[in-house]
Amino acid sequence: MRYLIFFLLFASTLFSIEMPEQSIANGKTVFWEFEKKDGILYEKLILDKKEYKVYEHPIDAKRYYALIPISYYEKPSNKTIKLLYKQDAKEMSKTVALEVKDGLYKKETLKVQQSKVTLSQKDKNRAEREYAEAMKVYNTSTPKSYISSKFIAPMQSKITSEFGKARVYNDTLKGYHSGTDYRASVGTPIVASNDGVIALVKDRFYSGGSVIIDHGHGIYTCYFHMSKFDVKKGQEVKKGETIGLSGNSGRVTGPHLHFSARVASEQVDPLQLIELLNKNLF
Repeated sequence: MRYLIFFLLFASTLFSIEMPEQSIANGKTVFWEFEKKDGILYEKLILDKKEYKVYEHPIDAKRYYALIPISYYEKPSNKTIKLLYKQDAKEMSKTVALEVKDGLYKKETLKVQQSKVTLSQKDKNRAEREYAEAMKVYNTSTPKSYISSKFIAPMQSKITSEFGKARVYNDTLKGYHSGTDYRASVGTPIVASNDGVIALVKDRFYSGGSVIIDHGHGIYTCYFHMSKFDVKKGQEVKKGETIGLSGNSGRVTGPHLHFSARVASEQVDPLQLIELLNKNLF
């Protein structure tokens, strides 16, 4: 990722803010990095009235960073991101333009069990409860970062479906692919993409056997359609540790691993996020 470096002069303090590229596709994540300077306190970023926290860099004690996820449903547009900070206790701000581009995602049609498309009232209630439960997790931003090294893929296998594909289920229900699918026969080991704490372990209506890992700072990775769990909620896990086995559970067309990610509760392209963090944090 290319950066534009802005030098701001206030009083006698000179410091720099590294700004990301000023265009991003829907469903992707923006990375910001800030130098730690005496008298400067970074508070938050604001985009479309939504606030994003600035965190201490998990590796470099001399820097801060922030992530801004762009919704898949965001239309091409020109936006403004505002950085709020204090300079020697004085409230300051800086704005930068951001162009949201069309991700030009492909389309696919899938056939699944009709009961996973036309829900009974019982299944609808269950799906709604599980969604609310998951969003409660995603809306929690753990102040501590567990990340100390680069992310890895949850398995070494062929990718069969990328993030963002527009989907039509049984010619009626429309949606989009919220993660990346890996080819995996039932019983294939799945590993944690990075260090973290298990935030959810559950069999769910749509995603089947599900594990969610909290990596701290509002970053979550998700592993769906599993057949077996090897972890429990609240357990700390290390990168590369087996968390369970792939399966054929939930709304699926066949056995595979669905790998996804959330940043500040927003669903984002998991592979772009991992590449972004690996490149800019290490």
